Amino acid sequence: MSDTPLMPKATAVWLVENTSLSFKQIANFCKLHEVEVQGIADGEVAKGIKAYNPIIAGQLTREEIELATKDQARDLNLNRKELDISTKERKRPKYTPLSKRQDRPDSILWLLKNFPELKESQIAKLVGSTTNTVNSIKKKNYWNFNNLNAKDPVAINLCTQQDLFNAVEKAKRRIKREKKKIEKTKEKETETETQ
Repeated sequence: MSDTPLMPKATAVWLVENTSLSFKQIANFCKLHEVEVQGIADGEVAKGIKAYNPIIAGQLTREEIELATKDQARDLNLNRKELDISTKERKRPKYTPLSKRQDRPDSILWLLKNFPELKESQIAKLVGSTTNTVNSIKKKNYWNFNNLNAKDPVAINLCTQQDLFNAVEKAKRRIKREKKKIEKTKEKETETETQ
């Protein structure tokens, strides 16, 4: 992030109109020339530019302005906010180039062999296919089943290792929940039989 405030001329207009800071302080803060700030004060420069409040924008604090007003030698310091910008992108339909489209059924076969705990919908989501395709490969009635070669979807870049890991962990949690549910129903059945 640079040391220049957002919309420097509009910020300078606001500082000229609403504070008693020197032209030099405003010029140094807004990265403008001192004569330009004096022109803003005279109304010759920045005609029609709407004033931009740096306090509301979080670029300055009232305390900072008051300190600089009392000490004419003190420069204004830009208030830096550390924003947590997530790098997670919006999910879009996954595009697979034509050259890799035959790799989808191969990777489905690999996932079915190596991770049988994954649901068909999870596999379809990982490789960007349909549940019908996954189901037909699982039942071995896919039209080109004899020519399929199991390929790791991470190696051929159909999904990331993290996506695969998350899907496997989710499947394991689902299986664990289902086992607990079955155990609870068995316990209830044995309780009703003993009564």
